[in-house]
Amino acid sequence: MEAKIIRSKRKTLALSVTREGEVVLRVPYGVSSTYVSRFLQVHAGWIEAQLNKVAQSPKLDLSDGAELVLFGSAYRVGTGRARIADEKIYLPAEGREGALTRLLKKFVLQVMSQATARIAETYGFAYSAVRVSSARGRWGSCNRSGVIAYTFRVAFLPPELCEYVIVHELAHTVVFNHSAEFREVVGAILPDWKRRRKALKEHFAMNFL
Repeated sequence: MEAKIIRSKRKTLALSVTREGEVVLRVPYGVSSTYVSRFLQVHAGWIEAQLNKVAQSPKLDLSDGAELVLFGSAYRVGTGRARIADEKIYLPAEGREGALTRLLKKFVLQVMSQATARIAETYGFAYSAVRVSSARGRWGSCNRSGVIAYTFRVAFLPPELCEYVIVHELAHTVVFNHSAEFREVVGAILPDWKRRRKALKEHFAMNFL
């Protein structure tokens, strides 16, 4: 199996598959090529599953007239100064992915800040701030200072899954783990949280941008 091998000063091997379908294996100096080959063989099933996910995931079309669904609402792509207005997303003729990323960070901060404040007030949660990140491996996070961070990719989620992400992170302001107590906090607000969590795991938005 072909893979891009990157050797560096690290202690463990790290295997990943990019959204372009490239298999990348990060390897510590000193690990033999024989061991690398064996490692790839052992993880062949996982690699194949990830490659299948990449192949099946929807592609982001940013051409004029294309439709983007953000927070459950449809927007048409057009050429112009980067902005969202009148149910349209305007992007410059060149560098559209970068422009969209910057635009979404501002949009997500606005939408998720308002939604987080609303849910927190309704259920009595206290947090310190909302931020937006470029994280690809997780939808949100909450540190011990009560700072909640959402990846800008939540914009591609339907509203009910965004709600789950918000409740999940707010629950961490009360219980800073995933124990039964944490699940009780989430379940008291979203009785169907297991269904939403499953849907979130199956969502492909992490492959966008």
